[in-house]
Amino acid sequence: MRSFTVAAVQCASAYLDPVANASLTEGHIRAAAAQGAQLVVLPELVASSYAPGAENFTDLAESASDPGHCLSTWIRLAAELNVGVIAGFLERSGDQIFNSAVVVDPKGQILDVYRKLHLFGAEQNVFIPGDRGLPIVEIHGARVGVQVCYDLRFPETLRILALRGAEVVAVPTAWTGGFDKATPADGRIGQVDGALVQSNLNQLFLVCADQVGKADQVTFLGRSIITTPYGEAVAGPLSPTDEAIAVVKIDLDDVQRARHRGPGIDPFENRRTDVYAGDLGYQEPVKNPW
Repeated sequence: MRSFTVAAVQCASAYLDPVANASLTEGHIRAAAAQGAQLVVLPELVASSYAPGAENFTDLAESASDPGHCLSTWIRLAAELNVGVIAGFLERSGDQIFNSAVVVDPKGQILDVYRKLHLFGAEQNVFIPGDRGLPIVEIHGARVGVQVCYDLRFPETLRILALRGAEVVAVPTAWTGGFDKATPADGRIGQVDGALVQSNLNQLFLVCADQVGKADQVTFLGRSIITTPYGEAVAGPLSPTDEAIAVVKIDLDDVQRARHRGPGIDPFENRRTDVYAGDLGYQEPVKNPW
């Protein structure tokens, strides 16, 4: 068994307050690590709260080469606690602003910064679309990919990560209404159903960490979830309203078991690359500039 313990942190970040969010996320990371987590996934834009329409929002941006309150905190904790941390933040690169997720390894080094490829609603007025591709990193022996929220609505991105060997995909999210005809008071939502289906189709683990509460007139849906390569929920969906941490030990060998179901039943080997592009036209991620 190739065991790997992952944590999805569901929390309500402080509105436009990176100092408070550095403290908030430190508590959650420590709590997850105390339960054995080797990888801790936090929500989209948890460093600032999700508020792309707020005045002076972009003033809160950090960069990998010049870490601010949250990035510095996550780097310090990763090294201290021997955990990987993947968390959403407002990234500045020159005069450009990105909706990004930092990937910090258990030595406290930034392995990569994923920039959200598909911008949702008002994000298009603030952010530059991601330009660094779909990186895969290794954390405690697991091959980990990253997406952010709306990216999951584009199934080719997750398929590309699966084809390139990802075993776990971390998904910082800020799920809001709009995809269901009506947001249910409890139970499943379209985002959860999509995560379950895509983990089954691509035979990998998903760790979706959502926000709860409200920010800038946006209500978050919670319901963070950890899925298996068989399309099952191994943790969650969590509460639609309350903060929570889901910590689960997973077996990475389940990825290969799910991909090789039996004689003649191999969803990757059975792909008809003679009639469609095997690489989906994908280009490799750019190398880290830092």
